[in-house]
Amino acid sequence: MHDLLVFLHLAGVIVWIGGMFFAHFCLRPVAAAQLPPPQRLPLLAGVLGRFFPAVAIAVVAILGSGLALMLAPGFAQAPRHWHLMMAIGLAMAAIFAVIYLYFFRRLRAGVAAADWPTAGAAMNRIRQLVAFNLGLGTLTVAVATLGGHLAG
Repeated sequence: MHDLLVFLHLAGVIVWIGGMFFAHFCLRPVAAAQLPPPQRLPLLAGVLGRFFPAVAIAVVAILGSGLALMLAPGFAQAPRHWHLMMAIGLAMAAIFAVIYLYFFRRLRAGVAAADWPTAGAAMNRIRQLVAFNLGLGTLTVAVATLGGHLAG
C-alpha cells in the first residue's frame, strides 16, 4: 500500500508541476509571440480547460496520498519536512482553487464574449499565480528530497 501511495503522490506531482512548467515556459511564450489576443486567448483557455481538470485530480491524489502517508507514523512522529511539504501543498491547492474557480471562469467568460481586455487580464493573473505555484512546487520538491538531510 505504501508503494501505491508514493506512486500516486509522485504521479500527481509530475502532472501538476510538469504541466505548470510546460504551460508557463513553453506554451504561453510561443503563443504570446505568434498569436494576437483573439487567437491566443481562446487557445490558452482551451488548453487550460483540458489541463485544470487533470490538475484537480492530481491535487486530490497528492493531498490524499500525502495525508495517508503521514498517518502511517502519525502526525507527531512524521518528519518535520513532511509537515512543511503538507503546508506548502495546502497553500498550492488553495492558489489552484483561486485560479480554477475564479480567474479561469473570468478567462472563459471573456473569451466567450470576445472581451479581449477582460480575458487578457484574467490570463495575466493566471500566469502570475501559476508562476508563484511553480516556485512553491519546486520548493516542495526540494523539501521532499533534501528535507531529511537539512532537518538532521
